[in-house]
Amino acid sequence: MEKAAVSLERINLDYDEEADVLYISFGEPRKAQDSVEVEDGIIYRIADNEIVGITITHFKARTLKK
Repeated sequence: MEKAAVSLERINLDYDEEADVLYISFGEPRKAQDSVEVEDGIIYRIADNEIVGITITHFKARTLKK
């Protein structure tokens, strides 16, 4: 995977309780051009060679497991 920049100016969190998915956006939420699953259920969303967000599936299950 190529290196990608991350802007931490503003972080937006959105949790979908029904789907148990946490969406993290860096800056204003925007559409990704690509995505990379870096670990099972952890997906980096990329646009213009910059990570614009992270999606974490089974979020509640992951946090309660530990």
